[in-house]
Amino acid sequence: MNGERPGLLLAAGLLALGVAAAGGFVGRGLFEARATERTVTVKGLAEREVDANLAFWPISFTTTANELAAAQARIDRDAERIRAFLRERGFEDAEVEAGPPLVTDRMAEGGYRDQGLERYVVRGVLTVRSPKIDKVRAASGDTARLVADGVVLVRDYEVRTQYLFTKLEAIKPEMIAEATGDARRAAEQFARDSGSRVGAIRTAQQGYFSIEDRDAFSPERKRVRVVTTVQYLLED
Repeated sequence: MNGERPGLLLAAGLLALGVAAAGGFVGRGLFEARATERTVTVKGLAEREVDANLAFWPISFTTTANELAAAQARIDRDAERIRAFLRERGFEDAEVEAGPPLVTDRMAEGGYRDQGLERYVVRGVLTVRSPKIDKVRAASGDTARLVADGVVLVRDYEVRTQYLFTKLEAIKPEMIAEATGDARRAAEQFARDSGSRVGAIRTAQQGYFSIEDRDAFSPERKRVRVVTTVQYLLED
């Protein structure tokens, strides 16, 4: 038995060396395969100009009175004048939503009587939510009519008219295809310059869609943009 032990140990050692060598050859083979794998990473862009399809138009107005009930009556009267103005321009009542009034008591601020001011200031907001983009633009440019009727409009720079594009899902597939095609053309140009051919896609990443005003003077016109990042294999 003792004579057999050195032989077993020798066989086990040779087996271990064989496995290690085989593993080394496999690892080297994978390394060499990866070393010969060439890729190019490119970006593709797709842009479109579209018309907004939904408008939010807040109309802020205010009135004053020494009695709160009188102030509320005046703000209700002006709200009805605004609603009538909107009906004349083709808007439905369902497209106009009233927000809660904001009441300021000048007595709480002190000294209002010395300034000859009425005590209560009430501010109201009616918001038009409509897909009638052209009508919103036309009506918002004709609010001098309301001023002539005695409505005191308030210019609010924090709450301004917004024009939105809500139909992204309808154009998203085509734009992704356009961006991918743009990336493919860039990869093919690189391949030609390097004496290679474009192979299969190795990885692809779709960027976020952005929707912005085309410019500051036409917020109803939007620019939709998406960038994709694609990595292609290169072949000889």
